[in-house]
Amino acid sequence: MDFRWAYKSAVTVFTDLVIRIPGDRWDGAGLGEWSLRDLVGHTVSSALHQVPGVLASPAPSVVLDSAEAFWGFARSVPPEVYAAYSVASSEDARKAGEALGDDPGAAVIDFARKATQALSAAGDADVIASPGGGMRVRDWIPTRTFELVVHGLDVAAAANVPVEFAGQVVTDVTLQAAKTAATGPEAAFLLRALTGRATLPTGFSVV
Repeated sequence: MDFRWAYKSAVTVFTDLVIRIPGDRWDGAGLGEWSLRDLVGHTVSSALHQVPGVLASPAPSVVLDSAEAFWGFARSVPPEVYAAYSVASSEDARKAGEALGDDPGAAVIDFARKATQALSAAGDADVIASPGGGMRVRDWIPTRTFELVVHGLDVAAAANVPVEFAGQVVTDVTLQAAKTAATGPEAAFLLRALTGRATLPTGFSVV
């Protein structure tokens, strides 16, 4: 699947979802300790707001050559680094959610426009400075599609609003998660779970 089409499709669906969130839901529960506003803020920050800046930041060489390598890197950092990142991510989610203001839909439309315009101006093989290191645009953007779909489903569940991403986009994101797991130590265990020979533990995640 074309990574540009997949990203823009996910952006469109996510934007429409945010517009349809009832006004009385925004301060309710989102995901974990995050409110729904925090959750939307995190998704906008990671999958829309940062895109123009990253695409405009060239890197000298490729460090991570696939989407699964990006997620694998995030899982390989020392525990204390991951903990600090989690704290910073939660603070960023709160601030990004607040910044959406009284009309989150309009704010997301603006972020979506800027992100898709920046992608249109970037080359597939351009090497950009992702948060994990140098990556080609065609390898990094699918990780942003991942964020939109996974958290879009979280938002829909928390807001009790239906959402339907394109079937092939969901398939591609699911394969991205599976490939990430397949590169880690739990690959055999996951294979057994997927074939009915084991049960995934509560809270199991590949990211």
